[in-house]
Amino acid sequence: MLPLLYRRARNAAFPAAENRLSPVPRIMLGATGLVAVTLLVTAALLRPDNRGFGTHQQLGLPACTFVEIFGIRCPSCGMTTSWSNLLHGRPVAALKANVGGALLATIALVLGPWALGSAVFGGWLFLRGDEMVLIVLAVGVTAVTLLDWSARIWLGME
Repeated sequence: MLPLLYRRARNAAFPAAENRLSPVPRIMLGATGLVAVTLLVTAALLRPDNRGFGTHQQLGLPACTFVEIFGIRCPSCGMTTSWSNLLHGRPVAALKANVGGALLATIALVLGPWALGSAVFGGWLFLRGDEMVLIVLAVGVTAVTLLDWSARIWLGME
């Protein structure tokens, strides 16, 4: 078992020629990974707001304008709170705050370190990136966020 893990780690650190990344994708992966990891660290340092939204105000950002104008939460209300809850080990509270946010944070937990590692080592770590997977993830997170928002409005789940 140990030799297999060593071989995989060595292969990831020194990718085969056909697995190497050219400079532009490597920079893009590095930037994506760095942003994701930075957001995760920031969310971990915040204290989740018990209301299920408003955690972003700890960063000096204003209250949600959508709530002030329309009296209802916007589709992204609770995203920062969901990330913070998830990173504090409270997945149920994360889902209650914003399902799309919890899903996005979970994706960032996997995708961020993978993208950053792939950029640092100069080749795909463990599995090759695929644009279609990213498109499906983006559409999926957007759909879940809008469905969650619709349920909150129409079913009174505030």
